[in-house]
Amino acid sequence: MTTFNVQRTTNNAGIPVESDEHSLTIGPDGPILLQDHYLIEKMAQFNRERVPERVVHAKGSGAYGRFEVTNDVSRFTKADLFQPDRSTRMLARFSTVAGEQGSPDTWRDPRGFALKFYTEHGNYDLVGNNTPVFFVRDTIKFQDFIRSQKRRPDNGLRDNDMQWDFWTLSPESAHQVTWLMGDRGIPKTYRHMNGYGSHTFMWINAAGEQFWIKYHFKTDQGIEFLTQDEADAMAGQNADAHRQDLWEAIERGDHPSWTLYVQVMPFAEAAGYRFNPFDLTKVWPHGDYPLIEVGRMTLDTNPEDFFVHIEQAAFEPSNMVPGIAPSPDKMLLGRLFSYPDTHRYRIGPNYAQLPPNRPHVPVHSYAKDGPMRFEPNRVGAPYAPNSYGGPAASPEAYGDLAGWRATGDMVRQPYTPHAEDDDFGQPGTMVREVMDDAARSRLVSNVAGHLSDGVSAPVLERALRYWRAIDQQVGDRIADAVKRA
Repeated sequence: MTTFNVQRTTNNAGIPVESDEHSLTIGPDGPILLQDHYLIEKMAQFNRERVPERVVHAKGSGAYGRFEVTNDVSRFTKADLFQPDRSTRMLARFSTVAGEQGSPDTWRDPRGFALKFYTEHGNYDLVGNNTPVFFVRDTIKFQDFIRSQKRRPDNGLRDNDMQWDFWTLSPESAHQVTWLMGDRGIPKTYRHMNGYGSHTFMWINAAGEQFWIKYHFKTDQGIEFLTQDEADAMAGQNADAHRQDLWEAIERGDHPSWTLYVQVMPFAEAAGYRFNPFDLTKVWPHGDYPLIEVGRMTLDTNPEDFFVHIEQAAFEPSNMVPGIAPSPDKMLLGRLFSYPDTHRYRIGPNYAQLPPNRPHVPVHSYAKDGPMRFEPNRVGAPYAPNSYGGPAASPEAYGDLAGWRATGDMVRQPYTPHAEDDDFGQPGTMVREVMDDAARSRLVSNVAGHLSDGVSAPVLERALRYWRAIDQQVGDRIADAVKRA
């Protein structure tokens, strides 16, 4: 790619941009401010880049099913769907991230793991991946990350140099890149992968007590993966292999299931925890916060019509029912705006009335009109407050919850560092302590093969330093393999 002189970033009006890496927050750990007009501009324009497929997660599959609670966790949350003996209908959509509608299911890529629960208090959406971490920790970098993984503007081809250029200039990506280049970068099927909420969320119980939690959906089919050679062959033989497998398994009555576990951190422990618990590039070691079983998700019904129920399905992290709230995770906070905004653009402002998105409880909303609206609002008068029997807000459903407290100046800064925060520590632990010798050898082969395909010399040099920072021995092995390629 051509190298240009350094230029200063501006917004679309030509105004200099203060930061490409940090959103405007109240203090380094506080909430993102709506007045960060450049962040809003980036997200809003990014959401409108593709018509009509999703900007990301375009190629996907899904099915309906049921979530059943198997363990009492009501001491942590009052959320309806997690109460004892509760059974809740749901919809799941699995997807690749960077590929287009016609791309192969078996490209090396994270997998989306999006869930919609039709609860007694409205829809709860949990929009995660098959990895517990992500490439960036601040939502202002998300659009740039995705563009680095897609196609070049000049020739329309995907480009490994772009990917490694972004990753090596964003060292917080190291943990997720290690996951991606390892065995779980290509699951055998959607049925044979775990799912994670990835972000940290807040749970609130009936007494108003607050807890930080992470979601883990463990596949009951067992973890299985494809090698790079197997995936490449499958991409040519059947680009829809994962879509076909999920459909056929449910059709023959082999209903896939996942057991949900959560990690629970007492609210007060977050400030002093050794890693920043809201950093999406970090995990909480299970030795610190062990898994607690919650229930089981089973997919038992294929969609009647793929377009209606899967393509028009709209998942949004902002759909949180009483008992569940966001955390100071900057990626999560940005997604609360981005997802519903892209749905309004992609499938229209009344997307919530479409069959997969329609809640299973009555809707009493003051939203009105707009393209393709076919349900009247039935509120007596189209404004609030009114004197004609219109609905009123119910603060009692949420109690006195004010979320978390934040104070400080308006800043563009990274998170306040915690004692053991760094970008390479956790991926290094994963390479040395989680992978066995065979898995490390496959990791070396996967990375070396990727780096040997069109990566420029300056980016390659940075990439080798990047891997040596993760693990010196593995980095040296990758360097040797690249030389032999």
